[in-house]
Amino acid sequence: MAKLLDGKLVSAALKEKQQAQVAELRAKGVAPTLGIIRVGERPDDISYEKGATKRCEGSNVDVKVFTLPEDATQDQLLALVDQVNKDDSIHGVLMFRPLPSHMNEEVVCNALAPEKDVDGITDGSMAAVFTGKGKGFAPCTAQACMEILNFYDYDLKGKRATVIGRSLVIGRPVAIMLMEKNATVTICHTRTVDMPAVCREAEVLIVAAGRAGIVGKEYFAPGQIVVDVGINFTDEGKLCGDADFDAAQDIVEAITPVPGGVGTVTTAVLVGNVITAAMEKAK
Repeated sequence: MAKLLDGKLVSAALKEKQQAQVAELRAKGVAPTLGIIRVGERPDDISYEKGATKRCEGSNVDVKVFTLPEDATQDQLLALVDQVNKDDSIHGVLMFRPLPSHMNEEVVCNALAPEKDVDGITDGSMAAVFTGKGKGFAPCTAQACMEILNFYDYDLKGKRATVIGRSLVIGRPVAIMLMEKNATVTICHTRTVDMPAVCREAEVLIVAAGRAGIVGKEYFAPGQIVVDVGINFTDEGKLCGDADFDAAQDIVEAITPVPGGVGTVTTAVLVGNVITAAMEKAK
């Protein structure tokens, strides 16, 4: 039976560290603050907003929420982004996506100051991740994968790591972050030939395929560490990952559960990025 890589334990450890950092900042008169920009009333956005706000409160980080109606113009949103960019009391900004279809998401995202982009949505942040230079943060979900591996003390040096998925949200940035830890990285995608065979060679497998249970037993091998990024719902309404958890746990060494894995750590990473941004600002 595979070891469970419990995201709640990782999140709790990050929270303890964050509380100490915030106490130090507040002693200097700095109140770390997250600005949230939301357009419309999408239930998943509101749910994540509540979770992020609760997590911020637990770490003594302030939150300012800015909302616009679904039919707001792009110029109105750009004006709001400019407002938070210029507000020195706001250290990090979370902007919910996707934006309404009448807006150019690339233009709006890149209007955000990279140093306040705590969820890695700007080109500036991506440049920082890929080159190691400049300001900005990696996408929180990609960073959450690395936080889990770090918490459980997995030495990635020389390890064969395979990432299923090549998006800029998870696949590509987490591949770069794995390479920074000196892993040898392979990225799989829809054009990969015999993907299960490629994945079986991996010692560390990051699953970000985007479909419920699509990664089955033929992808797994004994001794593997599996990090499942997927957030899906079955026909019965049950939350599940991209990996077939039941099949995996009888084969691999360790695996993140869904729920209770990467998603649990993602919000903690967001809060940590706000604190880091505040610390940089306070220098």
